[in-house]
Amino acid sequence: MRDHVRTADGRLLRVETSGDPCGRPVFLLHGTPGSRVGPRPRSMFLYQRGTRLISYDRPGYGGSDRQAGRRVVDVVQDVAVVADALELDTFAVVGRSGGAPHALACAALLPDRVTRAAALVGLAPRDAEGLDWFAGMAPSNVNEFRTASTDPERFVARLIPRSAAIRSDPARLLEELRSELTEDDRLIVSDTGMRSMMLRNFREALRTSPYGWIDDALALTGPWGFDPADIRVPVMLWHGGKDVFSPASHASWLADRIPRVRTVVEPTAAHFSALRALPQALNWLTRDTPADG
Repeated sequence: MRDHVRTADGRLLRVETSGDPCGRPVFLLHGTPGSRVGPRPRSMFLYQRGTRLISYDRPGYGGSDRQAGRRVVDVVQDVAVVADALELDTFAVVGRSGGAPHALACAALLPDRVTRAAALVGLAPRDAEGLDWFAGMAPSNVNEFRTASTDPERFVARLIPRSAAIRSDPARLLEELRSELTEDDRLIVSDTGMRSMMLRNFREALRTSPYGWIDDALALTGPWGFDPADIRVPVMLWHGGKDVFSPASHASWLADRIPRVRTVVEPTAAHFSALRALPQALNWLTRDTPADG
């Protein structure tokens, strides 16, 4: 397997696979900021469960070329290109945090190829009717997303030096968030193994430029380019009831609109609990029997 795939417009995407090379394929779409090396179950765990996990750097992150002005919906063509390169007709897709809306885009626009989709601690569209989008959200995220949507030039000017500082010291990002973490999240990010994976992830995400992070934030707060109500494949929404980075109200809004949805809300869990929920989501995504919930 090549570790790079070229898109129709000439961009390179950096790809990584793990688990059983003959197993059931699942795309893992990373968070924001994130990369293809983000936290995931160990390869032996995946192999024992017959799962082939495919991840790639979204444009501007890690080893993937930037796609300026990209929207959430633009992920669909990139996932299709990677799937074609791997000779995959069908596959499941799971997205975590900033990757969750991208997973829903694939479910909406690749109904003949996506078997199931899971969105873990994701956001609803910024223009979601009837949703107080910022309610229950941590001040740092409110500030970041509000600036991205109202003053993108200011947002970019602020994020470039911040990204450079985090690139040189990835632990800085976790320290910045520490005061807003719930007790459950603090326990997760303090775990030695999990922390090591997260720091490696942040370092790789920002290794070449800040623009993966910048373009993600602009895409997430701009028009997504698809309607979640159009999704016809089975979807799992997983959320922590105490999440302050992507409030659970966002999952509720999506659950009211996606036809074939299974919603799992863990009342005491928060944002980083999605890292522990991934094996549960993978089990559901690779189940034999199609189901609506």
